[in-house]
Amino acid sequence: MTTRSSALPGRFSGLSIKLIATISAVILLVEIVVYLPSLANFRASWLDDRLRVGVVGARVLDAVPDVMALPRSLTDRLLTSAGAYAIVYRRDGQSQLIELADPVTPELVVTADMRQRDLPSLIMGAIDTLLAGPGRTLRIIGPGDLDQTMVELLMPERPLRQDMLDYSGQVVFISLALALLTALTLYLLASYLFIHPVRRLTENMLAFRQAPENGSLIIAPSARRDEIGIAERELAAMETDIFTLLRQRRHLADLGLAVAKINHDLRNTLTSAQLLSDQVATLDDPKVQRLAPRLVTTLDRAIGFAQSVLDYGRETALPPVLAPTRLRPLVDEAAFDARLSAHPRITFTNATPDTLLLNIDSGQMGRVLLNLLKNAREALEAAGTKIEAPEVSFTAVPGTQGITLSVSDNGPGLAPRARDKLFVAFEGSARAGGTGLGLAIAREIVEAHGGQISLVDQPVGTRFDLVLPNALLVKNQST
Repeated sequence: MTTRSSALPGRFSGLSIKLIATISAVILLVEIVVYLPSLANFRASWLDDRLRVGVVGARVLDAVPDVMALPRSLTDRLLTSAGAYAIVYRRDGQSQLIELADPVTPELVVTADMRQRDLPSLIMGAIDTLLAGPGRTLRIIGPGDLDQTMVELLMPERPLRQDMLDYSGQVVFISLALALLTALTLYLLASYLFIHPVRRLTENMLAFRQAPENGSLIIAPSARRDEIGIAERELAAMETDIFTLLRQRRHLADLGLAVAKINHDLRNTLTSAQLLSDQVATLDDPKVQRLAPRLVTTLDRAIGFAQSVLDYGRETALPPVLAPTRLRPLVDEAAFDARLSAHPRITFTNATPDTLLLNIDSGQMGRVLLNLLKNAREALEAAGTKIEAPEVSFTAVPGTQGITLSVSDNGPGLAPRARDKLFVAFEGSARAGGTGLGLAIAREIVEAHGGQISLVDQPVGTRFDLVLPNALLVKNQST
């Protein structure tokens, strides 16, 4: 069992902190979008208040026939209450001016025309004021309280900028408080609905990974009907399957060990019996001569069964060791071992190109070819004289879908009942009395090479196709 490679993140890390940060960032972004129009409206209201004071001063100017007769103290108090250097009242093309006793000469004057009330102009004016340096003077222009009248105020910009900074600070504080409060509320809600169930799934997967044979660690799914509920139920089903498979694997491993020991002893016993039967076959007794071949055949079959069981347990555990291999000599060697090369009745044809070079495990692939060629020979021998010209052929054809290796014969073919579980160990067999281990091993070896093996339907005989990926084809075949 592998060790634990990662630890579960803390409660305020992982998804939790990401969720809080994301919610806070989204709220702050929304506040920024809302902040600019709000700041523009604050500036417009501030300027409108100063204009209203200017309108009051304009009324004084309008009520007095001679402005110069106004007491200086009165005009100074009026300007001071408005925070202005001067007030200009325009009506019917005439202008009247009120200014401080000590006139101020501004160095830099910017105009704020409150007759333009569109939002982009207000926002640009607010940004300009907020980013402005000290020493600027505002020239505020607005309509008077009567038709065809206009009021202008000349005043320092610093008080407006300071009030805007104070307002911005309040907005930032309120926005942060609102973002944190909203994020905390949403986090608690999301934690209850999503983060806690996901954390439960994660903790269960980590715990079950450490001890998959502990049935008490299988997650108990909730009654939720959403995606998390589906994930819980699927995880519970998967953990149950893994628990069952691991228990079965342990039992099969123990059983396999016992069978291997029994099989080894049985093979030794059968070998001794075979030697004894060979000696019995030499006797002159007619009954012995008649029964001895059957005894030898039965013992050979029992020894072959025992050997195939041992080979199955040993062969399937080894991964293929790939190396460039010429296929034609490998097929010839397998045909020789399968007793096809010099068979008195069966003709064997090897149509493999001489230059075909594959990157395969020659030992394992040779075992596959031996098994298929041996099955073809035994099928033709079992048919006897029913097949006039028995023949086994091997072809190798590269194609776009892969390299197809075919083993075919013109024998009686396979019975329908033998096709259902043809590649299942101990259940499928190409011939009567077989264990099915040969084809099961062949399938595992071919699949370990990334290929597929299948039985191809054809009118006469039997044909097996091995399709190997083109990646196993060695491009440089000149050597």
